[in-house]
Amino acid sequence: MPVSAFTLHPQIVRDTIEVGDLPLSHLRLMNDTTYPWLLLMPRRAGAVEIIDLDEEDRAALMREIALVSAVLKAHTGCDKLNVASLGNAVPQLHVHVIARFRSDAAWPRPVWGQAEAVAYDERSAADLVSQLRSKLFIA
Repeated sequence: MPVSAFTLHPQIVRDTIEVGDLPLSHLRLMNDTTYPWLLLMPRRAGAVEIIDLDEEDRAALMREIALVSAVLKAHTGCDKLNVASLGNAVPQLHVHVIARFRSDAAWPRPVWGQAEAVAYDERSAADLVSQLRSKLFIA
């Protein structure tokens, strides 16, 4: 699948803040302070499922999920990471990496529909994105 035809689904753009690009995936922060939450979107046009990626891209995606997960866990000190590719509402392939705490609003349930999103203020978002970029070596 060609990289050049990749575009983000409008819902992802609406709900997230850009972090940057990893070798395969575009990385964004969910604009919700309730849960530290990152999304990886492989830059492959038309990809809906992980199986839509070729073997090399599937392996690259797993490496990037592991990297982002390790950085998010180290940054937050979370109790658990939730990693999921659902795509029921947004058909574009994207992988959620969510830091979970025993004290969070949804614990131990899934985060969806449990609490109203609380957007980052501009400064907090910029600081967090800067820290993530630094830890992920994103320019």
